[in-house]
Amino acid sequence: MAEYMVSEILKEIKMIKIANAPCSWGALEFDLEEKAEEIGFEQVLDEIKETGYLGTELGDWGYMPTEPMQLKEEIEKRDLELLGAFVPVALADANKHEAGIKSALQVAELMYKAGYENAFIVLADDNGSVPERTRNAGRISAEMGLSEAQWKIYASGTEKVAKAVKDAYGLRTVFHHHCAGYVETPEEINKLMALTDHKLLGLCLDTGHYAFGGGDPIEALQKHSDRIWHVHFKDFDPEAAKLSHAVNGDYFDAIKKGVFCELGKGSVNFKRVVNLLKELEYRGWIVVEQDILPGMGNPKICAQANRDFINTLGL
Repeated sequence: MAEYMVSEILKEIKMIKIANAPCSWGALEFDLEEKAEEIGFEQVLDEIKETGYLGTELGDWGYMPTEPMQLKEEIEKRDLELLGAFVPVALADANKHEAGIKSALQVAELMYKAGYENAFIVLADDNGSVPERTRNAGRISAEMGLSEAQWKIYASGTEKVAKAVKDAYGLRTVFHHHCAGYVETPEEINKLMALTDHKLLGLCLDTGHYAFGGGDPIEALQKHSDRIWHVHFKDFDPEAAKLSHAVNGDYFDAIKKGVFCELGKGSVNFKRVVNLLKELEYRGWIVVEQDILPGMGNPKICAQANRDFINTLGL
């Protein structure tokens, strides 16, 4: 009997677990007019649980409770886990690094004191803040990128944040490549990974952003398998991207047009992604993220459809 229980526990530890995040309900980090239509965190957590997910990410600072025990109570009473928090920092500006470190430490402290010592800081650029990158999301050219001097500042900023969080609370940091930020294309992701310490900074592979940024997520999995510590499942609709491009739409216009569609309805080959994750013996979380703006669509219905689709993949 004891051997059976140990076997079952080990089996559970090795399972890939599926979560969803507040951004699938329109709770985004951007300062938008639509913010007034944002759904409250209680409803979001209820619906994450009701649609069959096991965990969530924190969402923008202040969206969920910022008192550790209150946060823990809200997460645990729904039998969920908290596995990470998105922290945007203007990494290309050295003058913004200290504020970024302070912000990351604030979030790390909250998760740590709430008892989520294995949660990630999901570090990203201050996406949507650079007009040229926001206007041209999904169609970035080399001329819109960072200079060599800026790359050094950017990479240094990511490592400063990661080291501060690790030293203070023992939490790990993953970098989230993101359209409308300075690290969007496969080439830019490769550059950042080459410039940073593989023991200090991991990669959060977001399948939808990788595809929107011009790449194939399979290639990212193959190239950066040792750096991928966290995974976001997001699909990409090339037709929606084309419609937005045709009217010179920016990143937010593309979202409004449904560029991040329900899983299985876009171009990402999730069956291959899952098979490769299993081959690589990935043991982390997969977080569904179907980014929408506040007030768009029916998030709970989409969350259920996305969970049902993942069931067909054997997860």
